[in-house]
Amino acid sequence: MPKTTSKAVAELRQIVGAPGILTEPSDVAPYCTDWRGLYRGSAIAVVRPASTREVSEVVQLCATLNIPVVPQGGNTGLVGGSVPSENGSQLVLSLGRMNRVRSLDPTNMTITLDAGVTLKAAQNTANTAGCMISLSLSSEGSAQIGGLLATNAGGNNTLRYGTARELVLGLEVVLAEGQIWDGLRQLRKDNTGYCLRQLFVGSEGTLGIITAAALKLVRRPKHIAVALCAVPSPQAALDLFASFQENDVDALVAFEYLSHAGMALVLQYISGTVLPLSEPAAHYVLVELATPRRDADLPAEFEAVLQVAMKAGLVTDAVVATSLSERQAIWRLREEHAESQRRAGAHIQNDVSVPISKVPELLRLATDACRRRIPDVRVVPFGHIGDGNIHFVLVQPVDSDPQVFLSRDRELMDAVNEVVRSLGGSFSAEHGVGKLKTYMMPTWRGGVELDAMRRIKYALDPCSLMNPDKLFP
Repeated sequence: MPKTTSKAVAELRQIVGAPGILTEPSDVAPYCTDWRGLYRGSAIAVVRPASTREVSEVVQLCATLNIPVVPQGGNTGLVGGSVPSENGSQLVLSLGRMNRVRSLDPTNMTITLDAGVTLKAAQNTANTAGCMISLSLSSEGSAQIGGLLATNAGGNNTLRYGTARELVLGLEVVLAEGQIWDGLRQLRKDNTGYCLRQLFVGSEGTLGIITAAALKLVRRPKHIAVALCAVPSPQAALDLFASFQENDVDALVAFEYLSHAGMALVLQYISGTVLPLSEPAAHYVLVELATPRRDADLPAEFEAVLQVAMKAGLVTDAVVATSLSERQAIWRLREEHAESQRRAGAHIQNDVSVPISKVPELLRLATDACRRRIPDVRVVPFGHIGDGNIHFVLVQPVDSDPQVFLSRDRELMDAVNEVVRSLGGSFSAEHGVGKLKTYMMPTWRGGVELDAMRRIKYALDPCSLMNPDKLFP
């Protein structure tokens, strides 16, 4: 280890103590690889501060020594946004030890908590007061609040409640030179100049490090109902979506699309999963209704909508869960899609969005574009059809070479994105840009928009020490 690096590690150890710093290669390695295994970096060390003051002092030291800092939450991202570079010149700053719930106010319907609290732990705390955090995603046991906000996470409930951005009332952030901005306000109305907190939500750690947040809560529903429906086409899925909206738009929480190919992978690779319908279908939708109304009869609402939908040919089969375990089993078929694709082999993720009405066109045109390039590629689209966000995943052909397949990732991503652009969509719906998609930014967000982003970055981080080589090309 070079003398300057040894000196930096020694000073970092003084700030965070021995438990707060990892330097052994075997200890550092898990923090230098993303969940998908696409990126493997190296780091000077992993620093695990236990307080905002310690984060501030670490960042101040790094600014003085010109050491880039890579903030990391649960490291559950899919675009390499929390992985350090390969040259070993960067420091990983993990927020996992900052896991304290600071306050819970069920009257104000807010919760204030450290950035390292996992979403699951935050949900459990909110539940004690009859409330819930409206954000929901399959990685909630590992994903941390700071990372979810820094990437503006979406998830399964975006249809009803919006993305992470809509939850944030206030933030505490350590800036690039170590200053602490205390913006932990719990106000619904605060019209005093620029809304600074929204700069940091979705910034992917490139402007500063979120250390705490004040979030809105919602009342926990008194009734929840979930159904899995077989539908003949994506257009039928959208027509069914419109039927549920017309029936009771306030009860509609989630509306998820699943393809035959995706469901088959889950049933093949995930032990204990079972299709609760009489036979496989070409397309499926998972629908969740929920309400805080005591007098609601959600199974009756399902029955009313589905009866009409079946007569109209929009639904060919359906099952409505009658217990918590059945609801969980249906949701598992959706939540295990990512893991089953990973087990099936090399895969290429396309996290895209289009206007909701254009989803059937997206699925048809993007499938054709990819199969023109690789005829036997396994096309596995799934996701949040109710808000226009589809995870258009491509899995390597059976028995093919995974590295050869991955070598064509840009070609295939660009093929999908050409379709997305023609439909007025976005190449990054909820996963962010990270390392994976930086090359797309000039084409999609170039000119005035990208220049404005760069100006903001330079104003807050003039030396580019906050998560460099992410977001910007």
